Amino acid sequence: MQTEHHDVIIVGAGISGIGAACHLQRECPGKDYVILEGRAAIGGTWDLFRYPGIRSDSDLYTFGYDFKPWHGQPIATADEILRYLNEVVEENDLTPNIRFNHWVNTASWSTEDACWQVIATRGDDSQVRITGNFLFMCQGYYDYAGGYKPDFPGEDTFKGTIVHPQQWPDDLDYTGKRMVVIGSGATAATIVPAVADKVAHVTQLQRSPSYYVSMDNSVEEPMIEELRALDVPLDWIHGIKKRQALAFGEDITARSMADPAATKTELVDLVAAELPEGYDVKTHFTPEYDPWKQRLCLLPDGDLFKAIKSGKASMVTDHIDRFVENGILLKSGEIIEADIIVSATGIELCGLGNIAFDIDGKKVDLPERWTYRGVMVSDIPNLAWIFGYIRTSWTMRSDMIAHYICRVLNHMDEQGVRQVTPRLRPEDQGMNGKGFINTDDFAPGYIQRGGPRLPRQSDVGPWINSQDYYAEKDILPVAPLDDGVLNFDNPAPRTKVA
Repeated sequence: MQTEHHDVIIVGAGISGIGAACHLQRECPGKDYVILEGRAAIGGTWDLFRYPGIRSDSDLYTFGYDFKPWHGQPIATADEILRYLNEVVEENDLTPNIRFNHWVNTASWSTEDACWQVIATRGDDSQVRITGNFLFMCQGYYDYAGGYKPDFPGEDTFKGTIVHPQQWPDDLDYTGKRMVVIGSGATAATIVPAVADKVAHVTQLQRSPSYYVSMDNSVEEPMIEELRALDVPLDWIHGIKKRQALAFGEDITARSMADPAATKTELVDLVAAELPEGYDVKTHFTPEYDPWKQRLCLLPDGDLFKAIKSGKASMVTDHIDRFVENGILLKSGEIIEADIIVSATGIELCGLGNIAFDIDGKKVDLPERWTYRGVMVSDIPNLAWIFGYIRTSWTMRSDMIAHYICRVLNHMDEQGVRQVTPRLRPEDQGMNGKGFINTDDFAPGYIQRGGPRLPRQSDVGPWINSQDYYAEKDILPVAPLDDGVLNFDNPAPRTKVA
């Protein structure tokens, strides 16, 4: 079997892996690295999903990398994001370091060798062995093999087409068809306005409502035009836009926690103002949960509301009884007729890419481990995992983690050691364990379903995955490496003198 060795193995060439490689080149220039990408292209999420209208659900001013400002619309399409990512790859000459069609199956750590051995299957079904001193997991957090799709009663009786957004067919023609999109999240809210002009009619069917926020998606606005007229550099303008976006996020998060009832009223009133007078906002756009218990769905220029006002789209809030030959029978007794049913019912979480890990031959049971700062995993040496923010833009955390890991790698070189491992201290024994994502604070369906597949966190540092950018931005960049939890050992062999 072919073998190659690198200082750092990066798994995944999506937003996290590309960013990690760029930070390594800048901050650890002596490190040799490789990116193993299971698919045939970069981009991860933005290349995998092909459903109509796919776009970001975060503003791009905060979603873009800290080393490459975003200058386009706040909410961008997948194509625009891919163009941005390809620019990053080209500008940083990453392509020679990327191995496409390398799907990682197993990862084994040897303490004696202070080395990871990764086995990957290539596109031709052959296998390759890659060894590396440090393993940087940038594969994302959901299962690429398939999304979450409940088993709906009567599916086999439906005469039309059933589609999950994660496996959207390239040849699906929905022109003039009746479509039902099941779901209440960002995916459903993206598909509905994107298809409204072509379908006969599209219905968004939800069990319960979500929070939606209309967002001005223009590149130019009065303040920006004034700054351009004053010849203010583009990067400065980007910095202002990024700070504006962060200030909005911090403000609405703080208000949601401090006075959820008032914030809820404000958000629902904003929706009501976007819809026709007399529209049943209470039924269709008033969630049962408090704001920020799930992500807020951003609607560029209120596109979903415009589709509803046009009459080409409608919202139905009810429970499914079963699929029938010509559509969906609801618990209320109503039938929604459909030619195409889209199950926008969510993703499935997976821990560390569903890769089989072992340490010195002993299998790793990930849910039995603890997360260290939401970055590393207890008793797993020389491994970091980028799990970005689920409220704030993902990249705000992926950048931060990459900076942190570069600091760790440089510290290891300074200390002359080959291994870093988070280990529980005596005072950490008997910690109260809870999910990697605290479901008391954030509880969408995919987190509730998949949380038990991930490491645990505690309520005491550093065994916490805070998911709070506004606090973590002041903590992680200066977090001490000699905290008594990170164990730096396994000294490098002495160099023989001739």
